[in-house]
Order: sequence, then C-alpha cells, then structure tokens
Amino acid sequence: MAVTETAAQAAPTAVHEGILRRQSLRESAARTYARSLPIVPVRARGLTIEGADGRRYLDCLSGAGTLALGHNHPVVLEAIRKVIDSGAPLHVLDLATPVKDAFTTELFSTLPRQLADNARVQFCGPAGTDAVEAALKLVRTATGRSGILAFTGAYHGMTAGALAASGGAEDVRVTRLPYPQNYRCPYGVGGERGAELSARWTESLLDDPKGGVPAPAGMILEPVQGEGGVIPAPDNWLRRMREITADRSVPLIADEVQTGVGRTGAFWAVEHSGIVPDVMVLSKAIGGSLPLAVVVYRSDLDAWGPGAHAGTFRGNQLAMAAGAATLAYVRENRLADRAATLGARMLGQLQGLAAQHPCIGDVRGRGLMIGVELVDPEAQDPTGRAPAPASPALAAAVQQECLRRGLIVELGGRHSSVVRLLPPLTLTDEQATAVLDRLADALAAAERTPYRLEQPGLSH
Repeated sequence: MAVTETAAQAAPTAVHEGILRRQSLRESAARTYARSLPIVPVRARGLTIEGADGRRYLDCLSGAGTLALGHNHPVVLEAIRKVIDSGAPLHVLDLATPVKDAFTTELFSTLPRQLADNARVQFCGPAGTDAVEAALKLVRTATGRSGILAFTGAYHGMTAGALAASGGAEDVRVTRLPYPQNYRCPYGVGGERGAELSARWTESLLDDPKGGVPAPAGMILEPVQGEGGVIPAPDNWLRRMREITADRSVPLIADEVQTGVGRTGAFWAVEHSGIVPDVMVLSKAIGGSLPLAVVVYRSDLDAWGPGAHAGTFRGNQLAMAAGAATLAYVRENRLADRAATLGARMLGQLQGLAAQHPCIGDVRGRGLMIGVELVDPEAQDPTGRAPAPASPALAAAVQQECLRRGLIVELGGRHSSVVRLLPPLTLTDEQATAVLDRLADALAAAERTPYRLEQPGLSH
C-alpha cells in the first residue's frame, strides 16, 4: 500500500517536472515569469491556482493585474459561453457586432464623464503595448509633432515605440522627466516639495527656448507606476501635469493598462486626482482575462484616415464579452470601493510588519496595487540622508520563500527589489490575512538564509 501511495504521489511530480523541462528546451531565452515561478497551472478559481504537482497557490500576480475578478469567475465564463453557444462569428476584424456594441456601451459608462461625452475608441488588440503604440501615433498625427514626454521608471510595453517611452530605453524623440516619489525622491526631499520641483522642472523645460525640447506631440504617464515599483503619483502633481499640458496644447496620455478597472480604489486611477486626460490607454482587466486593448480619446484628436492603425485581431468577440461582464460586475458590486478599503487595511498591516523588519525600506501603493521595497539595512547611509540600498537578492529570496509557502508574488522596481501584490478585487478578508501571513513568514525565512552569498547581483 505504501509503495502504491508513493507512486501515486510521484506521478504528478513527474508530469510537472517533464513539462517544465520541455518548456526550457523549446521556448526562447526571453521567458520571464516561468524562470522565477516554476509552476505548471492546471486548474484555477478565484485567488487559487492548482499546479500539475498537486500543490495549491494563492495568486497575487493575477496575470500581471489582468484578472480583476480572479481566475474563471462565473460571470466571465457565462459571458464567454453565451457567445460561443449563440453561433456568432468569433473573428470579425473591425466590423460592428452586438457584442462590441455592448462592450463599448459598458466601457463608456465607466469613463470620466467629460471624456466619455466626447470620445472615440480605437480597438488595437491584443496587448497594452499595441494600444500605447496607437496612442503615440494618434497624438503625433493630430499635432503634427513627433516628440514625446515620458517619465523615469515608466513601463509602457515591449514594442519599439512603447519601449522607447519606458524608463530603461533611449530615444531621441523621447524626453525623460522625473517622476515624483517619496522614498527615493530624485531631488532628495520627497513629499509635496519633491512633486512641486518635478512639476517646475517640466514647466521650465517646455518653456525654455534653449532647453532642447521642441513642442512635443504628447505626454504619457502612469497614475501609479507598476513595473517601476508601485509608485503612486501625487494627486496635486497629476493636476499640475494636466494644467501644464493643457496650457501648452500638449495631449496628455494616461496609461491605465494596469491601474484601470478598480485596481487602485477608483474605477480609473486618474479619478483620484480628478483629472481628465486627452487619451486613455486600456488593456489587461478590460478583457476579462482575454486579450483586448483599446485607446479612448477626445474626438478632436481623431485625425486618422481609414486604415491608419489596424490589426487583424482587434475584433476579439470573446474578450469583448468577457470584458463587458467584468466591467459591469466591478461597477455594480462597487469593487473599486472594496479595493480602496481592503488595500488601505493591508497597507497598514504591512507598515506594522515594516516596523519589525529593518529590511523593509518602504511600503506603498493604492488600493490593491501594493509594493514592499526591500533594502540592505547593514549598508544604511550613516548620515541618514538617503535610504538604504535596494536589495534585489533579498527580494528574490522572499519571492522564492513565498512560492514554497504557496504564495505567488511578483518583483518590480528600479532594482527588482520591490515585492508586488496584485490580488483580485474579489479578495476576501480571510484571504487577505492568509496572503499577509505567508508573506511575513517568507520574509522571516529569507532573512535567516545567506541570500547575499547565494544570489549575488541577482536581478531580472
């Protein structure tokens, strides 16, 4: 009997290891998540994933923020089945369909009213980076200018134009501006003073005839930088950016790919500051777990000719149905409010954890978009004028200890030293407690291991 049980236990492990081995042999070296999260998901529901090895995990990555309702939510599955069972065509290019009409109607009902009342939508498909490309092309066409204003630490996607506007790239058409943050303020002051200095620098650069920055086609920003380390933009600073761009007829593009659909505690993150951008880039959660990306913009920017921006798979009917169901569920069940309340509670508990662990340099976030920055307290600046150096090795160790405890988290930030939590908006109080308990236990375990020796210079 014992032999049979051992064999039964070994079978899932063999399947799991075999799939991972074949993936390593067959797929490109550009794999990312698969390297740090060596799991093989076979079933999932809500917050929980079950792997081929039989283990269960709490998923706080949520498809990089895509799964607003978690895995396989009933309203999403029902919406998909309804389209399949109806016999409707699944591939329609950009033709009008009842499914698309229902999606756009629901989407426009959630947008800031000043934008929705006078907006156009462009379906880009299938990913957020495609929508960013479309937004950049749109403002360049509408203004006749080519330069783009972007921010340090930004992430807008992996295609050429989107990558050029991201923090780690160089492009002569992109002018990089300082993104305000409290913990590692580029001016060394943080708070409202740091945000004001950032705004003044932007204003000065645009108005200086010798500043080397001609009138740009647009400014693109994230209301909360995600990959940059979960850094919320100060509301007053966002209002200043809106004023600066509006006064100079520079279209403002808000990249809400990860922050949208209730993630930050408002349906759209720009609502925290009350600004209305000229262009909004949307993807991830708007497809209800399926590929969908759109750009919504002021109608007076609609200077494109037919076919100026196209895409074969921009008419994804299943994604539009799943997306409409997700948008409606989040709106009707006030999940943005729930994210604000639960996120604030989790931030408070994590700040309490930081008080017990000097290796936690900062805890920050908005709603259910949370980041914990890990540092090396032994290398603290003796003057206290600067934060301790980031510790990507410790962050990687914490991620692996989390995985051992059945918790999936992602890393981000300038130095890959920020543990990121992006749980579904359907997270319960009990699940939130379980997530934080496992994270705290993983942190304590990582502190006890010689991670500095085992993982020197580790980064993504």
